[in-house]
Amino acid sequence: MNIILAGYNLDYEIIKTIGSPSQDDKALTPETISAAYARISRNPSPVTELRDIARKEVEKARDSNRSIVFGMGHSSIAEHAVFNIDVLDVSRLLVEEIEKFRLCSYTEKSQRYVLLKDDFVIPEEIRQAGVEKPFIKTIKEQNRFYHDLYSILKPYVFKKNSAMATDPANHRILDGWAKEDARYIISLATETQLGMTLNARNLELILRRCAAHPLAEVREYSEKLYRATKDIAPSLIRYIKPTEFDLMTRPDLKSMVTELIGKRGGEAEKGRNTEENTVILSYSTPDADDRTIASLIHSSSNIPLEECMTIASSMEREEKEEIIKTACRYMKSYDAALREFENVDLLFELTISATCFAQLKRHRIATITCQDYDPTLGITIPPAISETGMESRFRDVISWTEETYDQINKVAPTAAAYILTNAHRKRVAIKINARELYHIARLRVDRDAQWDIRETAKKMLTLSREAMPHTLMLATGKDGFTSLYDQCFGDRK
Repeated sequence: MNIILAGYNLDYEIIKTIGSPSQDDKALTPETISAAYARISRNPSPVTELRDIARKEVEKARDSNRSIVFGMGHSSIAEHAVFNIDVLDVSRLLVEEIEKFRLCSYTEKSQRYVLLKDDFVIPEEIRQAGVEKPFIKTIKEQNRFYHDLYSILKPYVFKKNSAMATDPANHRILDGWAKEDARYIISLATETQLGMTLNARNLELILRRCAAHPLAEVREYSEKLYRATKDIAPSLIRYIKPTEFDLMTRPDLKSMVTELIGKRGGEAEKGRNTEENTVILSYSTPDADDRTIASLIHSSSNIPLEECMTIASSMEREEKEEIIKTACRYMKSYDAALREFENVDLLFELTISATCFAQLKRHRIATITCQDYDPTLGITIPPAISETGMESRFRDVISWTEETYDQINKVAPTAAAYILTNAHRKRVAIKINARELYHIARLRVDRDAQWDIRETAKKMLTLSREAMPHTLMLATGKDGFTSLYDQCFGDRK
């Protein structure tokens, strides 16, 4: 694992003087910006002067940061310090933990576009438990089959899409389709890399939460991330040790829930699916269309929200449709829905592959909670693998993988998921508002979306439209937007 500080923000006046004999290296820190901005609320001087003071008195700026951020509790001041981090040689499983932090930005090496080598992480738990040999042997077999799959899928994809293949500009796309299906057989231990941008407030949270994680790789990430950043903004990063809340809450909940389920005769074992990709709408805001309309009335008037609801519920169907149309009339495929659409929610339970989840978790204006990967939930097999006659071999490698998983699970249960593949599944609960569903639909229902998440998003959208048909009037993929718009508003030509 290699965690490298790639960059951080500096006061522009400092940037202009870098390299000059008079430049004080102590001022090469984002802390001066945080300190200057912190003083805005209580000092009438122009902010340019406040920045000048902070640059000249770095230690005083640091003392000010400590007092305001940690003494007074104004943690938002730490958000003015921003870091860019290179994260290399980490597992896909670790990346899932890293990307749980929603207020950061990530760009990850894509298994859809990059032909993978055979690099993988060997977890410390696996070494200590004495199951390193079967772990490595299984992953090497997965990787061998990955390359076999790719060599078969690539010509198949080009032949199946022969019209596209006549244009060399499409070759990269077609090659990517072969790679993205072959990757279903590789493990969550596969090495990857990403670029990450975050502010000091979220950096401190990541350090603390990851330090409390049961997996050694996640704890190592916390340690190395701290070492890479600690000297740049010491006044903004203080609490890096896990609290009792960080350490004990999840284990205690798991213990209590296990006991509760046991008292009820193991009800959790019921209702498990095998091969079907399950999308269940568990909850939607009651009278969602009326609530969206009430929100639109509220923001366009001066009357109380309760009265807006009374008006909305009394409106005729045509009136309801027309006010939603008015809110969407000038919308293009790249426009976000109005913020009023955030006032209605949907809660789904999804049973999805690791491949699908890797894409879903990027939608951060959502509440996403997950269960562990569970081999009893079955696997997702790309249709192209079945169409090329490779399904039987695919299932053989999966069976081998699950035997190794069972072996590891007996001696190192926290690390057993590393051996599972991108085809394996887990249950995910995701709560989103209608505005975010518009965004998900634009990206994931579109014809250019990866097929697995496209099918999941389509099912989510179908169920959601039943709950709020007016609100989601124009929710669709980018490629289908013009056609749907014309259906709603009539041909614009």
